[in-house]
Amino acid sequence: MMRQAGRYMAVYRKLAEKHPSFRERSETTDLIVEISLQPWEAFHPDGVIIFSDILTPLPAFGVQFDIEDVRGPVIQSPIRSEEGLKSLHSIDLEKLQFVGDSLSILRKEVGEQAAILGFVGAPWTIATYIVEGGTTRTYTKIKDMCHTAPHVLRALLSHLSKAIAEYIVYQVESGAHCIQIFDSWGGQLPPHMWDCWSKPYIDEIVGIIKRKCPQTPLVLYINGNGGLLERMKTTGVDVIGLDWTVDMADGRRRLGTDIGIQGNVDPATLFCPLPALTDEIKRVVKSAGTSGHILNLGHGVLVGTPEEAVAHFFDVAKSFDFDKVEDHVSEADKVVA
Repeated sequence: MMRQAGRYMAVYRKLAEKHPSFRERSETTDLIVEISLQPWEAFHPDGVIIFSDILTPLPAFGVQFDIEDVRGPVIQSPIRSEEGLKSLHSIDLEKLQFVGDSLSILRKEVGEQAAILGFVGAPWTIATYIVEGGTTRTYTKIKDMCHTAPHVLRALLSHLSKAIAEYIVYQVESGAHCIQIFDSWGGQLPPHMWDCWSKPYIDEIVGIIKRKCPQTPLVLYINGNGGLLERMKTTGVDVIGLDWTVDMADGRRRLGTDIGIQGNVDPATLFCPLPALTDEIKRVVKSAGTSGHILNLGHGVLVGTPEEAVAHFFDVAKSFDFDKVEDHVSEADKVVA
């Protein structure tokens, strides 16, 4: 469950009172391990996600940032010119040892009982923070750069591709079984611009990982990806994550059965009565077909989500007899035929 470790859990909030800095919590090995294991100990999901952030590796290649309570992430020196590019350097993985150590410990703690899941941000998404100077609702600065300084933006994206690929390899070598690539803000681009400004750099990363870590599954998630599904498939990843605005059956028909899909229960459904949550989980699972589906939310767990609902989500998932799940894709094919 995306963001399964975090503020909705009382045990996390208690820990955060002692360690109020998010960067301390996400960059200190003991705290990373403790927080990552909190939902594992409470709910025993099939995957344990390292507690981290897509911006965590930025200082390791020359981009400094802070996380403020109100504004969220703030990039100290946004990069919008050739001069700004001079601050970048090759990724120094020694500065990310806390990530590697945490993954190794999690692998030992969990053993073969669950997969250890790592993640990264896609180059376009990371670039939006670096160019805009933090979070944004409009993406005007970086979209302007696509036209006014394309050479600068391409140089930034290329640098990010290489750094992110190295970071993925490092996570895998440290113990991650699977990596999810978050192109969280790729959905803010029209499809033809995603083809130009995001896809080539994801393609590059996927190609590197397939050569260096061929046994490691890659998941690609984009928020607002309904118009990009077929394009996402051509990146060569193993699994496509659907957000909750995509109909699961339609997503499966569009992607076919030769690729995995993940998702896509609406996170807000966890605030509904438990029988309604049960019905929605069953609908999503049946719509996804009989194989190649990772049940997940369509986005991260929302703050304030009842822990009882999260526990129910996992209980329902574990109760399925998948041999008896109706394959909606096959049935749809029969109707069309």
